[in-house]
Amino acid sequence: MGEDLYARRPVVCVPLTRQHRTARLQWCREHHNWTEQDWACVLFSDESRFSLLSDCRRQLIWRESGTAYRAENIKEKDRYPTCSIMVWADIMINGRTRLHVAANGTMTGQRYIDEDLLPHVRLFRGAVGDKFVFMDDNATCHRTLAVQDCLDSEGIQRLVWPARSPDLNPFGNVWDALGRQVAGRNYPLTNKNTLIRALTEEWDTLPQQLLDNVVQSMVRRVECCITLRGGHIPY
Repeated sequence: MGEDLYARRPVVCVPLTRQHRTARLQWCREHHNWTEQDWACVLFSDESRFSLLSDCRRQLIWRESGTAYRAENIKEKDRYPTCSIMVWADIMINGRTRLHVAANGTMTGQRYIDEDLLPHVRLFRGAVGDKFVFMDDNATCHRTLAVQDCLDSEGIQRLVWPARSPDLNPFGNVWDALGRQVAGRNYPLTNKNTLIRALTEEWDTLPQQLLDNVVQSMVRRVECCITLRGGHIPY
């Protein structure tokens, strides 16, 4: 193997404008003094889509530096699989919710309230107390007036989240681990029901230490983003 060849896999990042970088940098500076104990009071929420054609991202190719987009180095992938489902969950130090499957319909603000905030987030707020903070992203259904009214009525403090910042969210590492576990199952995933079963079973077996570790990484993520002046961080 030539010395100028390296093992690589595709890096997928959302575009960042100057405004996005500035906002990310400011947010990280505001949270630079947060300790692991502070982040331990945060309940992180996120959603992800999984499909029967999901990529475990374990395949590597050997290529020269700067040749990522040559035809021989590209693996085409169907962007619109025939079977996919949306799931979401919440994690924090020493805790998690069950994996919720949004099998039918679209996510609305009221559905978000009924299926996540009231049955799950409210319970974590009661267990943690006044230091509890809830993190969710800027999806439209999360930012309705009804959702904010629900959080206010329950005394739930929301963590303001910078736009275009999935790399700051530790949940991305959790979804990656879940996808790898599902991809490594011994039986084939042939339809939506087997996919749902695999996801829920593997979610329940993910080590809590893994979830704790990614939450504790928030201190390093913030520091790294500051070092990179609001740019993409390697997490």
